[in-house]
Amino acid sequence: MNRRTFLAHSCATTLLAAAPARAAVKQGFFTVAQRGGRWWLLTPEGKPFFSLGLNHIDSSPLRYAETGDLWQKKYGNSTKRWLEEAVRRDLLDWGFNSVGWTQEVVIRGETIHRHSPSFTLEEYQWLGLPYCHLLPFAETHQWDNEVRLPDFYSRDFEDWCDYVARSQCSRFADDSKLIGYFYTDCPVWVHTSRLNKWKGPLFDPQKLETDAGRAELRKLATRYYQVTHTAIRRYDPHHLILGDRYEANAPLPIEVVESALPYVDVLCFQDFKDPVAHLAQWHRQTGKPVLWADGAKNVPDMATAPGKQIRNGGQWYADVLKGLRNNSGCIGAHLCGAYLRNRVRNRGLRDEFEQPDNEDLAAIKEAHREMKQWAAAF
Repeated sequence: MNRRTFLAHSCATTLLAAAPARAAVKQGFFTVAQRGGRWWLLTPEGKPFFSLGLNHIDSSPLRYAETGDLWQKKYGNSTKRWLEEAVRRDLLDWGFNSVGWTQEVVIRGETIHRHSPSFTLEEYQWLGLPYCHLLPFAETHQWDNEVRLPDFYSRDFEDWCDYVARSQCSRFADDSKLIGYFYTDCPVWVHTSRLNKWKGPLFDPQKLETDAGRAELRKLATRYYQVTHTAIRRYDPHHLILGDRYEANAPLPIEVVESALPYVDVLCFQDFKDPVAHLAQWHRQTGKPVLWADGAKNVPDMATAPGKQIRNGGQWYADVLKGLRNNSGCIGAHLCGAYLRNRVRNRGLRDEFEQPDNEDLAAIKEAHREMKQWAAAF
């Protein structure tokens, strides 16, 4: 992150952050509010809630050829049984109280990088925990190496956003377990990764050297957040809008964040390096609640040999949670996970035979116990 990200226009930004993006606060849904000198998620019953979520939940590792008939024999080819009997039980036992982004990386190649399908409304109900849901408005993820960038000013983009909201938000609109909606995972506003340099970023970073260029970026980002916000509110007037899950370790112009502030309730970040410092900086600068939406000790590495385990770093995660308690704007932390370790991400709390990572889980469970004890004081 460059220094200009945190210093430019900081006073003006703080003023913009005061009002939440929700059309109305309605009893029966998650919201955000200040209690006891800090920001919290509030449950539909109005109780302070610090989200301790697990990301990436996909059953397909149980169906590798090497696992034999495990899936059929134990769960009868039923995702419902798996979620109710295994996943829910484990998450509660491990101290998680919510679910973050459920999609899991299933191929990470030079030409194709894709995730498993997002959960349906029915799958979330079978799991029975508070959850966040990602809406595929724009495939501008920093890991996407296939899809061309959209034109945010086009009618096509408006129509697509309306379809996404119509097909998904209209079904989720009355669900009290839904915390809120994510947008893009690590959007490439002014940066690219090695495999998607062919399409470039959404905006030329060299233009940020001029006032006219910065104004142009502000206009583009405002258009994006207006269109997506309007599409959601057309079909769901109540749930939180969590917005993009920014990459905290890539350049993020202040113009993008300022443009988002009137249209999102929370600022969300992926961070595999220093979430405590980065989230503290963003909350200080904007005044908005912040969420550590994804991260773990070890940065994902495409060069890791298939099947080689990447540890989540239970003690590192515990230390991060302690640090986040000192951030009066932090409302939650979602561990990269995954629930099951596949041969692509190579990270998981259970392997494809459902054997648990007891070392990391011991640290995670203790960290969650401490977090819940701390939260109970409020």
